[in-house]
Amino acid sequence: MKEGMNMDIHIGNRLQGSLPKIGIRPIIDGRRGGIRESLEDVTMEMARSAAAFLSENLTHSNGLPVECVVADTCIGGVAEAARAEEKFAREGVGLTISVTPSWCYPTETMDTHPSRPKAVWGFNGTERPGAVYLAAVLGAHNQKGLPAFSIYGRDVQDIGDATIAPDVRAKLLQFAKAGLAVATMQGKSYLSMGSVSMGIAGCIVDETFFQRYLGIRNEYVDMTEFVRRMELGIYDQAEYESALAWAKANCNEGDEVNPVHLQRTAEQKAGDWETVVKMTLIARDLMIGNPKLNEIGYGEEALGHNAIAAGFQGQRAWTDFFPNGDFMEAMLTSSFDWNGIREPFMLATENDTLNGVTMLFGHLLTNAAQIFADVRTYWSPDAVERVTGYRLEGSAANGIIHLINSGPAALDGTGRQTIGGEPAMKPFWDITEQEVRDCLAATKWSPAVDFFRGGGFSTDFTTRAGMPVTMARINLVAGLGPVLQLAEGYTVELPDEVHDKLDQRSNPTWPTTWFVPNLTGEGLFKDVYTVMNNWGSNHAAVSYGHVGGELITLASMLRIPVSMHNVAEDRVFRPSMWSAFGGMDPVGADFRACQALGPLYK
Repeated sequence: MKEGMNMDIHIGNRLQGSLPKIGIRPIIDGRRGGIRESLEDVTMEMARSAAAFLSENLTHSNGLPVECVVADTCIGGVAEAARAEEKFAREGVGLTISVTPSWCYPTETMDTHPSRPKAVWGFNGTERPGAVYLAAVLGAHNQKGLPAFSIYGRDVQDIGDATIAPDVRAKLLQFAKAGLAVATMQGKSYLSMGSVSMGIAGCIVDETFFQRYLGIRNEYVDMTEFVRRMELGIYDQAEYESALAWAKANCNEGDEVNPVHLQRTAEQKAGDWETVVKMTLIARDLMIGNPKLNEIGYGEEALGHNAIAAGFQGQRAWTDFFPNGDFMEAMLTSSFDWNGIREPFMLATENDTLNGVTMLFGHLLTNAAQIFADVRTYWSPDAVERVTGYRLEGSAANGIIHLINSGPAALDGTGRQTIGGEPAMKPFWDITEQEVRDCLAATKWSPAVDFFRGGGFSTDFTTRAGMPVTMARINLVAGLGPVLQLAEGYTVELPDEVHDKLDQRSNPTWPTTWFVPNLTGEGLFKDVYTVMNNWGSNHAAVSYGHVGGELITLASMLRIPVSMHNVAEDRVFRPSMWSAFGGMDPVGADFRACQALGPLYK
C-alpha cells in the first residue's frame, strides 16, 4: 500500500441498537436456616467466574468488548427470578447462562423468556450436586418447550473450586458465540439493492424466513437509487476524492482478456473507476447511513437502512449498461478500505439473500471477513490429469472443488493474513498494516469480461493453501423451510501452470479458492464428488476456521435443521431437548425438534 494512507483501526457499533449482553443467573437453594447461607458465596463466585471468563474471551464483531450482567442476588425463587429479569431487560441482555453448584427449585428459578437463548451450567460436584438441579431444570425446560443447553463438566470438582474446566470453557464459549449472534441479528435489517438476479432462487426474499427465524426485517431499494445518488451527488465528495485516489494508488489493474472489439478505451476505464468507487460509497451509505449526507441537505438518506447484511442484484439489469458491482462488493466485504481497517460488511453478490445470511452467520461467529463463492466445479484427479498432465497429490489427492465467484470476493480471502505464521482471515482489529499491503498486492483488478457489457473491474486472486475453512449454505425447501449444510476442510494450491489451465477454462479474472473437504469415507462425505453433488445451491459462504460446531449450535437456536455436515460428534452442541427426539438418530432428531418447536420468533 502506498504511503500516506490512513491505517487507523475503527472499532465501534455502526448499527442502530445497543449491543446484546450476556446475563448470568446464579441459582441457589432457597431454603434458609443454614442451607442458602452456606451457598451464597460459592454460588455468586461461580457466576462471577463465568462472567469474567466470557468477558475476557469474547468480542463483538465490531471490536467492542462483550459485557456480562450478573443478577444482583442469587436466585432462590420466583421473586428473585423476576428481579433478575427486570435487570436483564433494562441492561439489554440477549442470552442467559444459569449457574449453580447445588440443588435448587427448577420451575421457580428457571429462565422462562420465550425466545432468548439459554444455557444451564450445573457444577459437577458431590457435596451439593449441581448436576441434580441441572437434570431437573432441563426436564422442566423440555416439558415447557423452552430449549436450554446443558453445560456439565466431565470430571468431579470440589465445591468452592473456582476453576472452570476446559470442557466447560469450550461449551460456555460455543453457546455464548452462537447466542450473541442470535441476539445481534434481532431487529436489524437485510437490504435488497435490486431484486432477483438471473433467476437465482436464493435472491427471492422470503420475509417469513427473515422475520420468524432470524428476527430480521426486510428493506428494499431499486438499483436506480444508485443512479439518482450519482447524478445528484448524494455522497461525501471529499471521501469520494480520497477513495478514488486510494484506488488508483493501491488497486493494480490485471490482464485484459476481452477480444479487441469489446475492450473499453482508457478513457472509459477511467470513468468506470469513478463509477465503481461512487457505488461503493453509496452502497455503504444505504446500509448504515452517513451523517455527512445530512450536511448537504439529504437528511433522509443520511439515516440508512440499519442493514446488518445486504445484497446487490447487478446482473443483468445493472451490468448490461453500468460498470459491475465487483469492486463495491469486494471492498465492502474486506476488512479495510481507504479509511483504514474496519469491520467488513456482509454484502451478497447477485443479492443471493440466503448466501448473505450464511455470510452473516459466519461473520458473527468468527468476527472475520467471509468469502462469497460459486461452488463451480468438482475436479477429479483423473480429470485434472487429462487436462493438465498433472496428478493431484497430498491433501488434494482425492479431488478438489473450485470455489470461484463471478467477479468479487473479500481481499481477506487471499490468505495473506497470518496466525502463527499460517495463512488466515483474522478479526479486523488483529490485522496489521503489512497484511493490508499484502492482500492488496496479491489482488489484481482485471477489466470485466464480455458479458458485463457496462464494464467494471473484477477481483483476481488465488487463496493461499493451508487455511482451515468451513463452507456453508442456507437453503429453503418447500414443505420443510430453511436447512443448513456445511463442510469443513482446507484450502489448497496447485502448481502455477496447472492452476492456469484449470482457471482459464472458467474465468482467469475471478477470485479462486481451491477447496478440499474433510472426508469421513461414508454418507455425504464419502468422497469429494459426493460433497459437490449434494450441495444445495450454486453459492456458498466460506469462513476461516473449522466452525461447523458453532454453526450447528447457532442453527439449533434458530430452529434450522442441518442436513449435511462433517463435524465430529464431540463438537456438536445442541439443546438437551434434541436427544428426546431420537438421540440414536441425531440428524433425524434435529429435524424433528426443529419442526416441533417451529421458528424462534412466533
